[in-house]
Amino acid sequence: MLGVVEDRQVDSLQPTPDGEARRVASSNQSIDADRASDVRNSDRHISDVLQPTPKPQHPHVVFARDLTKTYGKQLAVDGIAFEVSRGETFGLLGPNGAGKSTTMRMIACRTPPTSGDLFVEGLDVHSRGREIRSLIGVVPQDNNLDPDLNVLKNLIIYASYYRIPKKKAAERADELLHFIGMSGRADSRIDELSGGMKRRLMIARALLHEPRILVLDEPTTGLDPQVRQEIWQKLEELRRVGGVTIILSTHYMDEAEKLCERLVVIDRGKILASGTPHELVLSKVSRYALEVRDVGDLPLLPSTHGITGVRRNNAHFYFAAEAEMLTPLMREYEGRRPMIRLSNLEDVFLQLVSDEAESPAVVDEP
Repeated sequence: MLGVVEDRQVDSLQPTPDGEARRVASSNQSIDADRASDVRNSDRHISDVLQPTPKPQHPHVVFARDLTKTYGKQLAVDGIAFEVSRGETFGLLGPNGAGKSTTMRMIACRTPPTSGDLFVEGLDVHSRGREIRSLIGVVPQDNNLDPDLNVLKNLIIYASYYRIPKKKAAERADELLHFIGMSGRADSRIDELSGGMKRRLMIARALLHEPRILVLDEPTTGLDPQVRQEIWQKLEELRRVGGVTIILSTHYMDEAEKLCERLVVIDRGKILASGTPHELVLSKVSRYALEVRDVGDLPLLPSTHGITGVRRNNAHFYFAAEAEMLTPLMREYEGRRPMIRLSNLEDVFLQLVSDEAESPAVVDEP
C-alpha cells in the first residue's frame, strides 16, 4: 500500500566515530524526509486522478427511512432505514435474494422506491434522479463491457454518455488505466481479458465522470483469491486517497470484514443488525468461539453462565468472552478436532440469518 515509509536506522552494534555518526544520522534523516516526500507526492498524484470535483457537502451521503420496494405481491425491501457517512466504505451483507441488489438499484436511481424516503447527497431519488446519477459510479454484478470494442474504446464511448469532451475523456481513460494497472492492455479486446481485468476495467469505467460515490454490486463474485485481494486494494486506495464514498453489496464474509467500516446485515428485505464488524461480533456472539466439526449425534452441551452454544448442520459452536472459559468443553469432544478461535463476521451472519428455505430471488426491473 502507498504511504508506508521504511525506518532507516544505524546499526547500533557497529562502532562509529562521533562525527561519522552525526553524518550518518543526518544522512538518514535526509533520506527519510526524501522518501516521505516521494510518498506524499505519489499520494497527491493519485488523489489528482481519483479526487471527485468538490461540491456542496451534506450530512449524509445516503439517508434512507422506511425504504420499501415491492414487485407485484413480492416484497423485496421491507421498510429499512440506514445512513452512509462521507468517505466511508459501507456494506450490505446478506444471502442471495435478501434485497441487497434492489437496495443498490434504488440508491443508483435504476429502480424507483415503492414508498419511504431515500436521499443521495441531499437529493430526493423520487424527483432528482438525473442529478443523482451524475454523482454516482455504478459497477454492476454482471459484466456488461462491449465485446466489440477494445479496452480504451470501452472507456471513451462510455465517457461520451456523460458528455465528457473527447480530449478530456482520452486523458481520463489513460489515467484510470494506469491506476488499475492496465496501461499496456489499452488495445486488447474484451474477450482477451481475465475475469479480474474485466472487473478492474468496469471499476475504471465507473470512475470516468469523477463520481463522489461508487456503488458496487457483489464486486468480486467468481474471482480467485489473489484477484479479489487486488480489487480490495484498489477500492481501499480509492477511499483513502481519492475520498470516494464506497457502497457495496456482498455475501462474502471476509470481503465485508476487510473492506467495510460499517455494514448492515440484511435478509428477506429486512435489516437484522448494523454496526462495525467488530461491534457486531461482540454484540451478537462473543469474542471467542469453540468450533467442533463432524459431531454426528452428539448432543449440544447445555449453555452455562457466560457461554452460549448453537448447532449448525453437523457442527457445534460455543461462544464466550474469554478463551479459558471454553477450554473445559474441549474434553467433551475427545476423538474430534475442537478448535478455539476468535469469533468472526461469519458467526454473526449465521446467527442472524434465517436457516429456513430462501424465498425466490427477486428479479429487478430492466
